[in-house]
Parts: sequence; structure tokens; C-alpha cells
Amino acid sequence: MIPSPCNKICTLNSNNVCVGCGRSREEIGAWSQLSEDDKKRVAERAKARLLAIAGLTPAKVKA
Repeated sequence: MIPSPCNKICTLNSNNVCVGCGRSREEIGAWSQLSEDDKKRVAERAKARLLAIAGLTPAKVKA
């Protein structure tokens, strides 16, 4: 089961992306109806968005 990336910092930026979890408004609304595969894809996109908001790229982030 893919857990929701929500961390209770629910604020949308000017692009309608949550600055807390990185999901779009549409992804947040659809989360409970998504398949596990779709949730995984959304979570991956959300993580990439958060990195972009922070001015980072995956290559600049150490594991």
C-alpha cells in the first residue's frame, strides 16, 4: 500500500501544487481513487516537484 505523501502542510502555490507534499490539486483530490501503480507515479512526480521548488535536481540530492 502506497501511503499518502501528505505531511499536513497544506498550502498550494501559484501553480496549484502543494508546497508540503508536491501533489497537484487534482492529484490530491483523486488520491483515494487511484490504483497503487498510479499512486506510486503521483508520489514520484510529487517528490520531483518538491525538489524543483527547492531548486534541486535528483542528481544534487544525496541518498
